[in-house]
Amino acid sequence: MPASGSASDAAATGAASSRATRLGPVALVVAGGLSVQFGSAVAVLLMPRAGALGVVTLRLVLAAAVLLIVCRPRVRGYRRADWGTIVAFGAAMAGMNILFYQSADRIPLGAAVTLEVLGPLLLSVIASRRLMNVLWAGLALGGVVLLGGGGFDRLDPLGAAFALAAGAMWATYIVFSARTGRRFPKADGLALAMAFGAVLSLPFGIVEAGDKLLVPSTIGLGLAVALMSSVLPYTLELLALRRLPAPTFAILMSLEPAIAATAGFLVLSQALSVTDALAIALVIAASMGAVRTQTKRGAPAAKGAAEPKGATVSAAPAAPAASEE
Repeated sequence: MPASGSASDAAATGAASSRATRLGPVALVVAGGLSVQFGSAVAVLLMPRAGALGVVTLRLVLAAAVLLIVCRPRVRGYRRADWGTIVAFGAAMAGMNILFYQSADRIPLGAAVTLEVLGPLLLSVIASRRLMNVLWAGLALGGVVLLGGGGFDRLDPLGAAFALAAGAMWATYIVFSARTGRRFPKADGLALAMAFGAVLSLPFGIVEAGDKLLVPSTIGLGLAVALMSSVLPYTLELLALRRLPAPTFAILMSLEPAIAATAGFLVLSQALSVTDALAIALVIAASMGAVRTQTKRGAPAAKGAAEPKGATVSAAPAAPAASEE
């Protein structure tokens, strides 16, 4: 009897540990989303000083500087395919930020985020091989459209186009963030990609803002934006993508409009309508459903089955899958 009780306790402890291991990446994604949205509030304060492109440049350059100092990534011993991943990841980061800030400069922030998140949602539908993930993505899509208020026909067409293009770059970012996390140890790949993205954005920022980028107070706000909107969330997301399937991660990105609306209510005193609250509920329900589906999918691994491709969390870079070459 005691042996049976001990075995039962051990099984319960193992199950709880396995559940925590699977849900840990979800917490990282949510924390990253919170950081991004509050960082966006600081970026709004900075735009009148440096312009949209100036903010992007400050954000990426300062974030790259912080990551390079902290990570001190090595640059030797990598293959051409590894560097190709870095280039693609860095270009996706730069493009995503440039396009999104151009959008936010022309249309309301909530509408820009709502349109942008359609990119990750489309990725989840294309990449998923499970019907349930398609259903959760559809529910999340309904939520983000409802959150947009149905007034997309009144938006500036160029601003809406920038937001949709930013969404496409966001989906690309998800794919190459996962590959970077598997090919490079710790956050080394992120630091190198951020540096490449900063170099790409630098000419645009200099042309638009010029010597305004050198004002100490502007640099200080830019550093806050870099830490909150790039360094912290990108690091958390890269770590999460080492264990979280890209389709599930993409659906979790649908939480971004909901987090933005909540931050607006708490920080900027922007009241939520009943429609907004319903939209947020739909998005959160879809994200929770996606997490539940992924948790059930991961259950066999806890019983000794092989981990799914890309699930490594070791410090050394994992061997890339043949399909990624």
